[in-house]
Amino acid sequence: MLEHGGRLLRAVRQYGIPREQWLDLSSGIAPWPYAIPAIPLEAWARLPETEDGLEQAARTYYGASALLPVAGSQAAIQALPYLRPAGRVGVLAPCYAEHPHAWRRAGHALVELDDAQVEDCLDSLDVLVLVNPNNPTGRRLPRERLLGWHARLARRGGWLLVDEAFMDNTPADSLVDCAARPGLIVLRSFGKFFGLAGVRLGFVMAEPPLLQRLAEALGPWSISGPTRVLGQACFSERSAHPAQIARCAQASQRLAALLEAAGLPAAGGCDLFQYVRTPHAAHLHDFLARRGILVRLFEQPPAVRLGLPASAAHEQRLRQALADYQKESA
Repeated sequence: MLEHGGRLLRAVRQYGIPREQWLDLSSGIAPWPYAIPAIPLEAWARLPETEDGLEQAARTYYGASALLPVAGSQAAIQALPYLRPAGRVGVLAPCYAEHPHAWRRAGHALVELDDAQVEDCLDSLDVLVLVNPNNPTGRRLPRERLLGWHARLARRGGWLLVDEAFMDNTPADSLVDCAARPGLIVLRSFGKFFGLAGVRLGFVMAEPPLLQRLAEALGPWSISGPTRVLGQACFSERSAHPAQIARCAQASQRLAALLEAAGLPAAGGCDLFQYVRTPHAAHLHDFLARRGILVRLFEQPPAVRLGLPASAAHEQRLRQALADYQKESA
């Protein structure tokens, strides 16, 4: 299993700090979860059915003409590499580690690229995979560039796979409205923006024949009945979406300012996290963890990613810990 954020129980055991005393900033998930609607008994008692309102609510929310709900975008990440013959796959690095892992496991040859290398390598690739905004750096690539890359790949039967797990906060940058074009696949995550990662819900936008193949590969009833009710309710609560976008943006800006003041300016980020590159990342991660603050550590390049503090008290706790770190490092 690859390393991920959110492993709070492991930190509890490692550092001997009770769970309730931790400030968990290790995942890029909005710390203000939407209210859970009343779940009718029927949703628990009957097998789930498609087109019960969830797909329509999601198509409206995302502005997509066709989509497939999946049990978290992770399910699609693992299944998609098996829907085409083994080939040469480029991955914009660094990125969410499950992407290269899944393509390698399916027998594809992997090429890790940075932004500047794509133009020269694109015509030798069968698939290009990227995360936008990127995880963990927060880098965003413009629509026009991505659509140009897609057009070049699609002419040869290739794919552009864009993971937009953190895009809900900046929907104008999304490619969802173009996802019905052959060879363009867009992934979206429900849990990050709505603060409900535990429900395991995501969506794949692509041309309908590919969605049908993916649905057959994943099998029936991949989304539970209660999750279908919950997802539809959150998508339909339209008046709450702008408020969540604004709250995340403001909290992310405060987090960036807090890090700057602590001598740890963010090297990147988005409205759900900030990314700090430092050669002392491992020490910073451990220093904070010993004070009950869990952040996400990356080894290559050395960096930490911090999710949004949920309150002024949480921000102050992080500010004080970073001030102590500054003193120790002086």
